[in-house]
Amino acid sequence: MGTPLPLKPLSRVLPPLILGGAGFSHQVFRNPNSTQALQVLKRAFERGLRAIDTSAYYHPSEQLLGQALSHPDITRNYTRDQYFLMTKVGRIGATQFDYSPSWVRQSVTRSLQRLHTNYLDVVFCHDVEFVPEEEVLQAVEVLLDFVRDGRIRYIGISGYRIDVLARVARRVMEIYGRPLDVVQNWAQLTLQNDRLAQEGLAALQEAGVNCICSSSPLALGLLRSGGVPVGDLGDFHPAPPGLRLAAQEAADYVATQGESLAALALRYALRRAQRESTTEVRVSTIMGITSTSELEDNLAATQQVLGAPDGGRWNWIADNPSAREAALHDTDRPLCIAVQEILGPWRNYSFPIPGDEWDVATKKPIEVKAAKL
Repeated sequence: MGTPLPLKPLSRVLPPLILGGAGFSHQVFRNPNSTQALQVLKRAFERGLRAIDTSAYYHPSEQLLGQALSHPDITRNYTRDQYFLMTKVGRIGATQFDYSPSWVRQSVTRSLQRLHTNYLDVVFCHDVEFVPEEEVLQAVEVLLDFVRDGRIRYIGISGYRIDVLARVARRVMEIYGRPLDVVQNWAQLTLQNDRLAQEGLAALQEAGVNCICSSSPLALGLLRSGGVPVGDLGDFHPAPPGLRLAAQEAADYVATQGESLAALALRYALRRAQRESTTEVRVSTIMGITSTSELEDNLAATQQVLGAPDGGRWNWIADNPSAREAALHDTDRPLCIAVQEILGPWRNYSFPIPGDEWDVATKKPIEVKAAKL
C-alpha cells in the first residue's frame, strides 16, 4: 500500500478540489452501496480528483470507500501515494460524541482497517463545537501520537462555528507548540454565506493554520433546484423553511437565465476559495458527490474555474499570476448578485447549533452555550 513520503507542509500537497465522502452515507443518499462508490471513485480518479474526505460518522462511507479503493480497478492503476485520504474522529451520531483517548485510538485504528490503508493523510476532530474544548485538546494529543508513529500524516479540526475553530486552533498552538495542519469549515464560503472569508481566515492564520478546507459549497445541497437532499435517515438539513423557500426561488430565477443554481454556486465557491488563497495559505473546496452524473456536472463547472487538471491534478491559481488574473474576471458576478438579492435577509444567515437561539435580523446567536448531549 506504500510508505508515507517525507512530510511537506500540507498547503503544498493538498489539491484545491476534494471529493466529499458524505455522498456515500445514509444522511444524504438512499441506499448507499459499493457499486455507487466504485463507479464514482473510478471516474473521479480518471478525471484527476484524487483526494477524499470522509468520516466514521458518514456511515457506511468508510467501508464503501475502502472496498472501492481495494478493488482491482483501482489498485491496478493507482498506488497509495497517488491519492489522498482524510477522515474524522469524535462524532458517532446525530447527538452522540466520544472524544475520549481510548475511543479516538479505536476510531483511528478502525478507519485504517476500513479504508484498507496503513496510514491516513489527515484525521480531523469532527464538529468540535459540540464538546468541551478540553476534550478536543486531549483528542489532538492522541492524534499527535499517531503522527509520531507514522499512521497519520497531518491533523486538524472540523466544525461549523468559526469562533470555536479559531479558539481551539490558538490553544493547540499554545499547548503543543505547533499549529494544526488544517481546519475544515462547512457551508460558510458559499453564495449564501461567506463568513469564513469575512471572519475566519484571518483568525485561523493568526493561529498558524495555513491550510483550510471549505466543505459543502452548496450549503449541504440547499443551493440547488428541487430541495435539500433527503437520505435514509430523513430530512436532516438545518435550513429553516424561509431559507429553503428563498433558495428555491433563486434556483427558479437562475433557471430562467439558462443556468443551474448548483453549477453557479459551485463556481462561486471555487472562485472565492481561489481568490482567498495565496502562495502561503490555501483554501481547498470539498464537494459532495453521490453519482457519476453529478460528478460530471460538478467537474464541468469546476473546469470553468480551475481549468483541466495538469498531470492528473489541478494546479493552484495562486501559483500562476496570469491564471489568477483571468480567474478574477468573474462572468457569473451579475447572476450571483441577483441570487443574493433574492436571498435577502437570509444572506449570511448561519445555521444555529443545538443550544443556540438565532436572531434572523442580526444573523447572530442570541445566546451561545455548549450542546447538552
